[in-house]
Amino acid sequence: MPALNPPPSNPKLSAPAKPTPTFSPDAVSVIYVLGGPGAGKGTQSANLVRDYGFKHLSAGDLLREEQNRPDSQFGSMIKEYIADGKIVPMEVTVQLLENAMTAYIRGREEGEKGARFLIDGFPRQMDQALKFEESVCPSRFILFFDCPEEVMQERLINRGKTSGRADDNADSIKKRFRTFVETSMPVVDYFEKQGKVVKVAAIKGPEEIYEEVKRRMHERGFEMVK
Repeated sequence: MPALNPPPSNPKLSAPAKPTPTFSPDAVSVIYVLGGPGAGKGTQSANLVRDYGFKHLSAGDLLREEQNRPDSQFGSMIKEYIADGKIVPMEVTVQLLENAMTAYIRGREEGEKGARFLIDGFPRQMDQALKFEESVCPSRFILFFDCPEEVMQERLINRGKTSGRADDNADSIKKRFRTFVETSMPVVDYFEKQGKVVKVAAIKGPEEIYEEVKRRMHERGFEMVK
């Protein structure tokens, strides 16, 4: 399949192109975790961290942390994008992920086996996917939680009662659904054509969903470490 050309970058945020990715896929395993808002990505990621030794990185959490960091030059911009249900410019998100991966790898004990990363809620659009793959690390596959919109909406409304998150309200939820379908599903379709999507039905309870996740992880060569 011919390579897709990435869309033009934001000139204010562009970083120099790298001849090779920062991390080799021989030494670092990256799995993207995607699904609509409320599909259960965070719950299942926690299970995989516990049982498979992954480091969980949430693109959304990293962006929220950055927006609240007092000396961040991108804080106000990130806050506006999140409030509007829009996707933050890819250069910011990719750099935050690379920084977090670098910090984790540096903190590991010498001689530890290859690092495993679950990147939750990323890539959310095609330019993010292409940029990360070429400059940070090629992924193993997308773990995609497939869930009907009405189920996700009910979960989010319930979560909003206790989460304190500004985007767990009816208006933001609708915007996030639209954004996911319009921008993230083309990413899933692109990787699926390469045989790099593991699709899991996410309608049942968390325990039943995780049994299916474990089966699919085994098929892809990942075994539990604990």
